[in-house]
Formats: sequence, structure tokens, C-alpha cells
Amino acid sequence: MNQRSSYAKTKTRSEVNATRKKVWRQKGTGNARHGNRTAPIFVGGGVAMGPDGQQNYSLKLTKKMRRLAIRGVLTKFAKENRILIIDKFKELTPKTKEGIKLITGLKTVNKVLSESQKIGIITTKSLSNVKRAFSNVSKTSLLSTKSLNIYDLLNQNFLILSQKTIKNLK
Repeated sequence: MNQRSSYAKTKTRSEVNATRKKVWRQKGTGNARHGNRTAPIFVGGGVAMGPDGQQNYSLKLTKKMRRLAIRGVLTKFAKENRILIIDKFKELTPKTKEGIKLITGLKTVNKVLSESQKIGIITTKSLSNVKRAFSNVSKTSLLSTKSLNIYDLLNQNFLILSQKTIKNLK
């Protein structure tokens, strides 16, 4: 949601590459008076009211709707056994080697996790060790509880959370 961006852009009369010279003199030709060829009335001229590439397609979700949507996605993950809650984050050191070791250890226990291509690790701000341990691990992405959104959740195959994270999500 809110991923759509505007591509359509037309040139106005000031952006068209053409001379600014008057097309013909003001009086005496029998033709209507005109300024320059970039006017919208002429072929090859600018567009009067076209799209400018600044359209905003974003929709604002209320806090209640956002919370319900996140709960729905987390419930879906729980029903499909694609979520894991662990308390090992507290004793984790800020080393990538430790993060890889933890993931491989969990993969041996959980079959769904071992088949997953994208693993999302949801953390709170206070767990900086987790961020340092998993930031450079391939096929994992760190998600914060503050900036959690539905798109990022649905983009993952498996979620790993801590008890503290669940308390923050409530």
C-alpha cells in the first residue's frame, strides 16, 4: 500500500523547446493574434492542464486500522506456524557470527524456518545487539516495532520475535 508513484508528466508552454518569437505580427495579416508557438493552441506546443508528475496517491490509514491489519497479518503467520518467539536475544552478542549461529541452530529445529527464503526479525529499539548481529546476515531483514508496516510483514516468509517485542506490539 502507498507504493504507487506518479510517472506521467507533460511539458507546459514554458518547458517546450521552441523559439519565443512572435509567430506573426499583431496586425495586418488577417490571422488571429498570437504570441509564440509554445502556446497550447498550436501543434507541438505545451499542454495546458496536463499531469505534472507530482500526484500523490498515498492513503492514510487510521491507527486502529493499521493496528488491526498488523494483528491480522501476525495471526495469519501464527496459524501457518511461520512465527517463532524466542528469549535468546538478551544474551546475544553484537557479532554477525553469533547471529548466523542462532539462525542455523533454529533452522535445525524448525522445518518451516529452514525452507524460508526471507526471514524477518522484529526488534525493539532497546535491542541494539540484535541489530548489530543480524544487519549483515543474508536473507534476513530487521524490522522495528515503531516502523512496522503491513508491506514489510507480508514480504517475509518467516518471523522471529522476542517476548519484549510482543509486549510492545500490544
